[in-house]
Parts: sequence; C-alpha cells; structure tokens
Amino acid sequence: MPLIRRETPNSTAKSVDRAALAAALTKGTDDERWAAARSAGESVEGLSILKDALSREASPRVREAIFTSLARIRTPESAQAVLQYLGSDDANLRAGALDALRAMPAATAPHLPRVLKDGDPDVRLLACELMRNQAPEDVSRLLGDLLATESQANVCAAAVEVLAEVGRPELLPRLAACAARFPDDPFLAFAVRVASDRIGSQASNRD
Repeated sequence: MPLIRRETPNSTAKSVDRAALAAALTKGTDDERWAAARSAGESVEGLSILKDALSREASPRVREAIFTSLARIRTPESAQAVLQYLGSDDANLRAGALDALRAMPAATAPHLPRVLKDGDPDVRLLACELMRNQAPEDVSRLLGDLLATESQANVCAAAVEVLAEVGRPELLPRLAACAARFPDDPFLAFAVRVASDRIGSQASNRD
C-alpha cells in the first residue's frame, strides 16, 4: 500500500468540494470513487467523508485509497477513524488499517495506551506491532506495563519481540516474571531469553 510517511499534520489550505466528493464516493463508479478518495485526503475537511465511505466500501482498491488518504491527513482523528478496523473480521481491512496506522505514528500515539488494553487480544497484539514506530521510552513504559498484566501468551510474545529492539535493563525483571506466568509456553520462554540477552548486550555496549 503506497502510504505517505510524513508526520507533519496535513493542514494545507487547499479546500475540497465536500458535496461533490461525498456524492462520488457514494454513487460513483469504482474509478470515480478511487479518485474521490484520493482527493479527499488533500485536506482535513475530507476526514468525515472518508470515514463514512470506508464503513460501506466493498472495493479493495477504493478501500486502499481511503486508507492512504486517512494516513495523509495524519491527525489523531484520522487515526481514530482507522483504529476501529484493527478488530475487523476482514483480513484485508485489518491489514489496510495496520498499514495506515504505521504510516502516521505520531497521530496514532495518543490512542495506543487504550488500544493496548482492548478487550480483543488480536487487537492488543496488533497494537504491540504499532509500538515499533513509537519513541523508545514510550515503548518500554507501555509494553512493560502490558507484560505485567497480559493474560494471553501470544500478546506477551509480540510485546517481547518489540522490547528486544529497544527495551531498557530495568525491564529485565518484568520479562522474567512474564515468562514465569506461562511456564508451558516454549516460544514465549525463547522470546524472553532472546530479548533479555539483547537488552543486556545493548546495556553493556552503552557502558
């Protein structure tokens, strides 16, 4: 998915014809809906149009254009419009949402503490993946807190894999305690060993 990676909020002065775009996204052909979706991402004014269109769009190509435009708008509101699809039963919708959120990490960041506590473990697992693009201190704090309470071993493993890249030595006791809560999960035990070794090695290199 060709998403825009810039993080400065898209507050361009270019206006959009809301009525025309809404009509095209509702009644247009696939090509017309695709073009309208792309145009709606040129201004924050297009957010509500894109949000409504995404809720009913069936064409994968047009959905991709909508996700791309929401990522271009890159505000906390556009990230919120995308986040609800992390728990979709449609694998393509989940993948599109994940890619869009990865493309706007600053806009996604305010929502992550809540999403990491979502009632759906699959959503929490995907939230761990989204932490890869966040500031290391936030990754350590939020994923460290998750490890202390998470009830699903696969979610813990996802968090541990991210922490292996940026975790701090003070997280080592939480890693060990997490592994101890799931003594019958060999993959989690392996992931914790790898992460602990990497974190310890990185700390030694900094010293």
